[in-house]
Amino acid sequence: MVGPASFRPRPGSIPESPGVYRFRDAGGRVIYVGKAKNLRQRLNSYFADFAGLHPRTQTMLTTAVDVDWTVVGTEVEALQLEYSWIKEYDPRFNVKYRDDKSYPYLAVTMGEEFPRVQVLRGAKRKGTRYFGPYSHAWAIRETVDLLLRVFPIRSCSAGVFRRAEQIGRPCLLGYIDKCSAPCVGRVTAQEHRTLAEDFCDFMAGNTGRFTKRLEREMRQAAADQEYEKAARLRDDIQALLRAMEKQAVVLGEGTDCDVIALAEDPLEAAVQVFYVRGGRIRGQRGWVVDKVEEAGPGELVEQFLLQMYGDATPEVLPKEVLVPVLPPDAEAVAELLGEHRKARVEIRVPQRGDKKALMETVWRNAMEALKQHKLKRASDLTTRSKALQEVADALDLDQAPLRIECYDVSHIQGTNVVASMVVFEDGLARKSEYRKFSVRSTEGDVASIYEVISRRFKRYLEERSATGELDAGPDAGMDSETDPDAGPGAGADFKAGVDSEADPDAGVDSETGIGAEPAIDPETGRPRKFAYPPNLVVVDGGPAQAAAAQRALDELGVDDVAVCGLAKRLEEVWLPGEDLPVILPRSSEALYLLQRVRDEAHRFAITYHRSKRSKSVKESALDEVPGLGPARKQALIKHFGSVKRLREATAAQICEIPGIGPATAETIVSALKGENP
Repeated sequence: MVGPASFRPRPGSIPESPGVYRFRDAGGRVIYVGKAKNLRQRLNSYFADFAGLHPRTQTMLTTAVDVDWTVVGTEVEALQLEYSWIKEYDPRFNVKYRDDKSYPYLAVTMGEEFPRVQVLRGAKRKGTRYFGPYSHAWAIRETVDLLLRVFPIRSCSAGVFRRAEQIGRPCLLGYIDKCSAPCVGRVTAQEHRTLAEDFCDFMAGNTGRFTKRLEREMRQAAADQEYEKAARLRDDIQALLRAMEKQAVVLGEGTDCDVIALAEDPLEAAVQVFYVRGGRIRGQRGWVVDKVEEAGPGELVEQFLLQMYGDATPEVLPKEVLVPVLPPDAEAVAELLGEHRKARVEIRVPQRGDKKALMETVWRNAMEALKQHKLKRASDLTTRSKALQEVADALDLDQAPLRIECYDVSHIQGTNVVASMVVFEDGLARKSEYRKFSVRSTEGDVASIYEVISRRFKRYLEERSATGELDAGPDAGMDSETDPDAGPGAGADFKAGVDSEADPDAGVDSETGIGAEPAIDPETGRPRKFAYPPNLVVVDGGPAQAAAAQRALDELGVDDVAVCGLAKRLEEVWLPGEDLPVILPRSSEALYLLQRVRDEAHRFAITYHRSKRSKSVKESALDEVPGLGPARKQALIKHFGSVKRLREATAAQICEIPGIGPATAETIVSALKGENP
């Protein structure tokens, strides 16, 4: 085992300035990022007394083989650089907060011509105003239903909106006065935008001016003896008051703050945040974190503040952040948050009064969240560990397969052949590592598996060759020039077969919406694709598919990756070169894990195949129209949404698209109806 003494910097070589440092492992990957007011003092603490360090810090140091650092001018610059590097490198030993569930937000798409109010989850989109998060989506819908009476802005989808435009008739909400119906021109785009801005102001806490305005209008209508109008305004006021009642008043009016509480044990921590705007709780959210590094409450709070507000827009940041304990560099963190907000941000620990009482409430929520998380994870951890060990025992592996890759091929009668690669680490799906392949071979599933495995591991070998790993140590046997037993595709020969299609094929899962995140460049620590080898390759199929995968690995000289096939018919596990399958008990955790891996690969492959097939169908239908170029094809699909709707359109409707005249429109109609244009 390599110890920290092997890469300890020379005495006097570390500066005494503020800075940020990185520890790297043998593959060049950044495994830990830290900051320090005094780099020499901080780094020397890692090498002075190894036995006295925390066990997690010892593990990090025995994994690392190198350390480097960057000097900065101030503590604020150190915080900024530390956050940027953690976000870029995703180090395994740094604290990373993750949502304990996906929280819904009330969103108003102010970036659209006619803004729309809706419920959204996941990553935030540019040009959209967000309010919340909320614990339940139904709570948002109840609030929106009340407010649409007063602020009748659009809440329909793009398809419903376009349909209403085409037929000249609004949807049901337009008839019951819960939408101003901009689709049929009842209000102009500017008038509708004004309604949306008023809706956002109300949700942001500026409620008083709207209720006062409605009260004035109600009294004036009553004085003018317009009693029906006065009654309608009275009902509008009551709707606003009911919407406000759903948000509890906890602090003085005009108070804007985020209240953060922390509950922890030696291994994990849970964080809860209550968002208070205008003295009312506008939403709450929770995170959990594995304490992979030695960190006290102050360090956990500091890391949370950086990760939560690191990319926040100015309107998201409050004037005041209430925390259970101050971070070690509270002034620097406050200054950094102030730069993001473009105004002063105070970080305080409440000592008494309503804020102290609210902090205790948030802490109780954090304790309950940690308790529920541990109850769910206790059995989960045990089950996953048992499943991985059972797989290792059944396949006679030296160790549990911590990284499993599974491949599946999808097509219809040999057309639009695609393949998927899914990754499970520690028994859990790692969707950011998923990859897609457009298969070139048309000779069947066995040839497709051989092609995909070859392409994937050629990329892996290319990454290793670029870092010189193929030329050093016992793994150098993968180079055909140094190992006579390596297959014909190994070493220098593999570069000619580098997968030129892998990058465009690695894309976003249309079902999950999760993008393909590259792996790590061993030289810089930056993300790059296909750099990590699996412990086990699983292919969907029987002995023929397993043999094809093994043949691809043998030809590339990859001899440290196990292979198996999982056949659907009897759920048999086939090993390459074996005449009989491995039969796992139906109730075994190992079989359940392999089934989940296989089914996920199948789902991912089918999703990509459907997307590709749908695209080809759209293109082929319009390809039959003479004189129709790519730009006008795209304009047609964008305007009508689908070829089906385009077939239903008349020539006059098609003429509305810029660049398409009457003659071309008639040609399109004739071609899509199967007539000879």
